Amino acid sequence: MKDAIVDVPGILVGHAQDLQAGTGCTVVTCKQGAVTGVDCRGGAPGTRELTLLNPENVVPVAHAVYIGGGSAFGLAGADGVMQYLEERKIGFDTGFAHVPIVPGAILFDLLIGDAKRRPDKQMGYDACLNMSDSNTEQGTVGAGTGAVVGIAGGGSAVMKGGIGTAGINRNGLILGALIAVNSIGNVVDPVSGEIIAGALGPEGTSFLSILDILSRHPEKAADDFIKHTTIGVVATNAKLTKAQAKRVAMVAHDGMARTIIPSHTLTDGDTLFCMSAGSIEASLNAVCILAAEAVSRAILKAVKSATSICGVTSYTELSKGKSDQVPGS
Repeated sequence: MKDAIVDVPGILVGHAQDLQAGTGCTVVTCKQGAVTGVDCRGGAPGTRELTLLNPENVVPVAHAVYIGGGSAFGLAGADGVMQYLEERKIGFDTGFAHVPIVPGAILFDLLIGDAKRRPDKQMGYDACLNMSDSNTEQGTVGAGTGAVVGIAGGGSAVMKGGIGTAGINRNGLILGALIAVNSIGNVVDPVSGEIIAGALGPEGTSFLSILDILSRHPEKAADDFIKHTTIGVVATNAKLTKAQAKRVAMVAHDGMARTIIPSHTLTDGDTLFCMSAGSIEASLNAVCILAAEAVSRAILKAVKSATSICGVTSYTELSKGKSDQVPGS
């Protein structure tokens, strides 16, 4: 076990990023196709190909899931994923072309770096070139490159978000999660209740309460708080139907709600996919419970692994600064 989504057999992950621009994208693939469901809980999503994942629709599997930065512009990166898969004859053979199914979602990362440079077709293709079944990169990579947390505290108060991944094996049932954390809310350790990343106070070492900020300004419209989004993928070796995969994606949001406070706001686009890439018979309740746990752990790992870019403080920097303080000073 690598403690990552690639612990699920058949799942590959690839990242590509532009550190100067502060953006990137990530692809999660299952070349033989995976039964895939999705659940979007945020009020400001940016997505593609979600309707075909509805249980009542005919397409049985997706061949990859794309997540990227760049706001709505970043959806262009999925075109590169489709090109890569078509070149390798991965997708539905229509007799005229192999058509890969690549649903996706984007996050708003235009706050830092260069807002005019976003994931495009080439970056999506490059992410595929970087794919492997041993990719455990985390932090400031892929779709998490320009991610920040605690945006409701104001632009100068944010901390660095990022990509996190986690894997769980319970008696052969494997659940993995890969999450790009880019939230309005603070990231909280659900065990201790401690804020570990989010909106920094004026002195830069303590945290503001996002709940207090939002509730103190009930007159403000949703647009007064810059749009942000936490997106990601849960994968499992359990055999699921499309309806069951959707249910797992729904319950996986519990892991987000435990660790990002608040989550699922009107100006978030919080979206999770679930890919079933195996044939293990398992209790749906067990799969759902472990999916939420994997998401929660991946979110914590995302912010703890992130490194600073564009002058945004990271968890590592903040922790080091606190440890360097002289007791009693």
